Amino acid sequence: MPTKVRDWMSKPVIVVDPDSSVSYALTLMRRRNIHSLVVATADDNPSYGIVTTTDIRDKIIAGDRNPAETRVSEIMTAPIITADPEWTLQECSARMQQLKVHHMPVAGPEGELIGLISVTDIFTAAEEIGWGHSV
Repeated sequence: MPTKVRDWMSKPVIVVDPDSSVSYALTLMRRRNIHSLVVATADDNPSYGIVTTTDIRDKIIAGDRNPAETRVSEIMTAPIITADPEWTLQECSARMQQLKVHHMPVAGPEGELIGLISVTDIFTAAEEIGWGHSV
């Protein structure tokens, strides 16, 4: 039974430029029916941030800021912490709870981003395969 992060993560990772407007990020998320985007913060030595619908709710809408005039880099969380594709869903869930996050990019052996796991993915797995000690 598939119980690893690699079995339930979403792919490919959708990446946005840090200079993109929050309006653009919102449109991209809505059209792709996703709740987070990875932000590429450097070209020569890649580092990453993340922007989520929660960031937009808390920092744009509640903050009464104009999403067309706000850059993704102004509201993203960086640096990101990544999940290992070989973690069990239980390990991943515990780590996400510890970090108080709902989305974690997944990194391969060379540190390259290969997917993204969300609490929704974990909930889906729990619904489809159950939640036992082997998850």
